[in-house]
Amino acid sequence: MTATYTFDVFSSLDGFGAAGGNWSGYWGKQGPELLDHRLAQYDQEQRMVIGANTYRAFVQILASTTEESIHDQWVTKMTNLPATVVSTTLEGPLDWPDATLVSGDALDVVARLKEESDVPLRSHGSLSMNRALMAAGLVDRVQVTLFPVITGQTGLDPIFQGAADFDLELLETRTLDGRIQELVYKPTLHA
Repeated sequence: MTATYTFDVFSSLDGFGAAGGNWSGYWGKQGPELLDHRLAQYDQEQRMVIGANTYRAFVQILASTTEESIHDQWVTKMTNLPATVVSTTLEGPLDWPDATLVSGDALDVVARLKEESDVPLRSHGSLSMNRALMAAGLVDRVQVTLFPVITGQTGLDPIFQGAADFDLELLETRTLDGRIQELVYKPTLHA
């Protein structure tokens, strides 16, 4: 059986994964339902898959004491799950509790992981890697947590910029804290 691969990403309404300016983590919109839901998702046995840029960003954020969101329990759970870091540029050892560095093309690495893994695979962030994985048909679920903001002037990291065209089948939806939408889709390359 093939392991399920979920591309998990936070987004503003206009499709940015982060923002500059005076926005704080979660665009300042998080609440107890979101944080509890995220914690429950990371209580499940799974393997994280991240690229080199996301690995570097997480290590930098986790080392910083200025970002309040890094102290959330779900982030601690996520960073303590087994992880595969896919990179052609990083060298070990990694500053991540249970991470394995795998050099090579992400398409080959993830295809192999999907065949070999006994647990679901999840990637939080790693935008360019996950766009390529989606185009190759290796992403089973796209989980978008949509925050009620538009960051037209300050938006950073456009999530799907340069991605292929996809049809999306809605699998799940929920509202958290009365304002945040979590949407889970099955992507299919648009023919």
